[in-house]
Amino acid sequence: MKEILVNYMKRFSDMSETELDAIASNVPIATYKKGTVLLHQGDVPDKCYFILKGCIRKYTVDASGKETTFNFYTEEQSVTIFNHHSADKASNFSLNCLEDCVLVVGDLSTEQEAYDTNPALEAMTRKMIEGDIGAMHDEYAAFISSTPEERYKALLEQRPELIDRVPKYQLASFLGITPESLSRIKKRLGSPL
Repeated sequence: MKEILVNYMKRFSDMSETELDAIASNVPIATYKKGTVLLHQGDVPDKCYFILKGCIRKYTVDASGKETTFNFYTEEQSVTIFNHHSADKASNFSLNCLEDCVLVVGDLSTEQEAYDTNPALEAMTRKMIEGDIGAMHDEYAAFISSTPEERYKALLEQRPELIDRVPKYQLASFLGITPESLSRIKKRLGSPL
């Protein structure tokens, strides 16, 4: 599984294969069962993750009990809750394994120590984060400027694997619509879902 991580790191670094293998051999990998909550809303995050296998859902639950799905993360995606800007550092989100997962697990408390030991790792991580933030901004802009039907079509084009991997009500929430609206869109388009 570590070859997945090495191949991913190659995209963001000009380090040699040997250097990347050394980094990958020192990272902790853990397996989590479907249904495992990696982070509860309101807790202070102390871990970051990179998905080698599986699917993680990022969501919130409001005071009335309504769940809102903000994202799904799958293979070769990193999952980190950045909340250093908030006074109490508590997460506004929960992270839940929707499938059995194999994850690289990073300890946020030792992040700086790892960067001090290997400065190239910090540069590579910064490039990864910049890519993630850029993609997030593009996705948000597309989301707010599109209709629900356009969002569904974009999902079918960009992330079709989610259709079979996540519950339909969570998919509808992610698209910002009700499950009934999702069914109507699917029926109009004659699309599988």
